[in-house]
Amino acid sequence: MRVPATIYAIEELIDDILQDRTLDQLMNVATLPGIQKEAIVMPDGHEGYGFPIGGVAALDINDGVISPGGIGYDINCGVRLLTSETSYEEIKHLIGPLAHEMSRMIPKGVGRGGKIVLNENQITDVLKKGAEWAVENNYGLTEDLEHMESNGKLADADPSLISDKAKQRGLDQLGTIGAGNHFVEIDRVESIYDTKTAKAFNLFPDQIVILIHTGSRGLGHQVATDYLKTFLNAMPSYGLVMPDRELACAPYNSKDGLEYFKAMSAAANFAWCNRELITWEVRKSWEYIIKQPAKNLKLLYDVAHNIAKIESHRVGNRNKELIVHRKGATRAFGPGSPDIPEIFRHVGQPVLIPGSMGTHSYILVGTKESMDRSFGSTCHGAGRRMSRTAAKKQVDAPTLKQELIANDIAVEAGSYAGLAEEASLAYKDVDLVAETVHRAHLAAKVARLKPVGVIKG
Repeated sequence: MRVPATIYAIEELIDDILQDRTLDQLMNVATLPGIQKEAIVMPDGHEGYGFPIGGVAALDINDGVISPGGIGYDINCGVRLLTSETSYEEIKHLIGPLAHEMSRMIPKGVGRGGKIVLNENQITDVLKKGAEWAVENNYGLTEDLEHMESNGKLADADPSLISDKAKQRGLDQLGTIGAGNHFVEIDRVESIYDTKTAKAFNLFPDQIVILIHTGSRGLGHQVATDYLKTFLNAMPSYGLVMPDRELACAPYNSKDGLEYFKAMSAAANFAWCNRELITWEVRKSWEYIIKQPAKNLKLLYDVAHNIAKIESHRVGNRNKELIVHRKGATRAFGPGSPDIPEIFRHVGQPVLIPGSMGTHSYILVGTKESMDRSFGSTCHGAGRRMSRTAAKKQVDAPTLKQELIANDIAVEAGSYAGLAEEASLAYKDVDLVAETVHRAHLAAKVARLKPVGVIKG
């Protein structure tokens, strides 16, 4: 290990983290060439591919490496939140119809395509422009772009470095959520902890908000697959030997490293465009069922949680340019950061922490302390504590659906199997996860959300 391994978790979460290879993987991450200060895992941490999910590592861009395992297969899987000016009490009788209409509008499921089918020139534009493409083609609002991490586009994207197979997988997947833990959720604001920041975020008690969680779909998965093979073959030529082949990597400044970074950036752009298309589908559903203008649903923020970014952070007594890997972890930049929208700079960046199906989700805000303690990073969700296979064995999906309905949560699911594997017992307690990062000052709690409608892949 070149640096220490750091775990953020309150005592009640430690046993879950010790159940799998999370800490072994974290110690392996600490051996990466060029890693700075420490290898970190967040309280939602669990075993992943190479890096633990919930892992954060920052590596020097001059003598460090880049690793696809530190970003993940679902490149730029992320979360966004839409706010309304409407209270739950006003439209609670319409939540079921709204969830049903959203389920009808938003394609979901493994490999499921959407209504938009791109040609070769169009997908190249999407990979280059990100969410801008959706706005230019009347699938989004110009003001949305200011409310996305990196304005919904990484400038280093190079579509020519993405394989034809990856592009083919993405041609019909814009505006789709896929399967697994991806969802669209209707929530109401149940509690507010910080009234000043809530006001800056346009949040109020009992307000209806909508969470969207998905990523780059099959395209991003294929990009990761392609470059993992490339890196495994190339490592001997760089004299790199890792304790785990899943940590396949290349020097960031090498031809292989830079090509992967540019391909990853293009896949990240695809994901931002995908979430913007889903937002358009949500707004059309809102317009149809709630009878309010689509523009009444405003984007609060969109955060990425499977990505690598070039950032400047203080290491020792000076600032260094680093390639920060966040896998199942999200930015939590504090007040004054030039990398967040100007409208939020007086309070900090919005942070979105979705819970498991049927449990709470959280809106937090980035802190100055997170910049020093975790490279401006925090957790990304509740975090699994049980495999999907184990969950399906323990959960009776029809019963689960009835329990959710009995708790006033409208449910639209692609399959009973998909419902069972996302049951709350398969996840850590999101209240404890949020409490951990709040106490550690990695992000501060602003509001807690309660689900009233769930659309699952």
